Amino acid sequence: MLATLGIDISKADFHVELSVNEKLRHRRFVNGKEGFRELCVWLARHKAEPVHACLEATGRYGDELALHLYEAGHVVSVINPAQIKAFGQSELLRNKDDRPDAGLIRRFCEKQQPAAWQPPSTQLRELQALTRHLENLHDTRQQQVNRLEGVNNKAVLKSLRKLVAHLDSEIQRTEKQIQDHIDNDPDLQRQQQLLSSIKGIGKLTAAKLLAEIGDISSYKSARQVAAYAGLTPRNNRSGTLRGKTRLSKTGNARVRKALFFPALVAKRYNPIVRAFCQRLTHSGKNKMEVIGAAMRKLIHIAFGVLKSGKHFDPDYELLLNSNG
Repeated sequence: MLATLGIDISKADFHVELSVNEKLRHRRFVNGKEGFRELCVWLARHKAEPVHACLEATGRYGDELALHLYEAGHVVSVINPAQIKAFGQSELLRNKDDRPDAGLIRRFCEKQQPAAWQPPSTQLRELQALTRHLENLHDTRQQQVNRLEGVNNKAVLKSLRKLVAHLDSEIQRTEKQIQDHIDNDPDLQRQQQLLSSIKGIGKLTAAKLLAEIGDISSYKSARQVAAYAGLTPRNNRSGTLRGKTRLSKTGNARVRKALFFPALVAKRYNPIVRAFCQRLTHSGKNKMEVIGAAMRKLIHIAFGVLKSGKHFDPDYELLLNSNG
């Protein structure tokens, strides 16, 4: 049986707990290439090669480390944070700090033996880099636009407007790079066409979904994709008291962000989503609950078209939601 390694990762660093020869060892490393190399040296020093390493799916913070460990010959599992949270609740954990989290992840790895992770293809990694860069450009642009409010100095206004114009140019250039990349890959192009056949999802949203969701064949059901995106409902119940049903939001925030505005469009123009949202509204759900449900409905439909390889057709809702 392989030694197990639990990794609790953040933007700046990551903490690990290693179980090897019935001994537990802990160490903190910088989250970067130097830290990755130090981790591999540390594992070799403790004669723990290869290991079964587990870390949560936290987006960009863990992507490079997971790939580094995979390429170094280790078994890597990237786990939905909701699964780790549920496992922790089963252990009745109440304390919150880095070391227990790393230990919790390692125990999950040891007891559950989760499936090995496969890194995205080179084409998908390139698409992911481009779409995430585009998101950063939009965020930076909004920051500069916000700065324009209340500025009276002419020189500062001129500089900020020039910066916004430059960012607009970079956004356009990056969007073209994204589409060119997809057009040069037959599989990505086909999948983009399938997704953009869904009313509410345009080509750019389709590109973001493909970049973040990855290989659709790695998911067993639409619900599993929704859980990865943090779009599964979380009921707030205690005894006879029932609170509002909210999204779990434990998952890939980029998928949720990419689906927010498409859900607003689909709520009006996609016949399946529109009818679904009308039923929820009539049952007393509030506006944000309905939008969250529309986002979840879209991800279910997206799973259906990608799995079936057929364009969206509202007459085949049952087919599109197969395994959902």
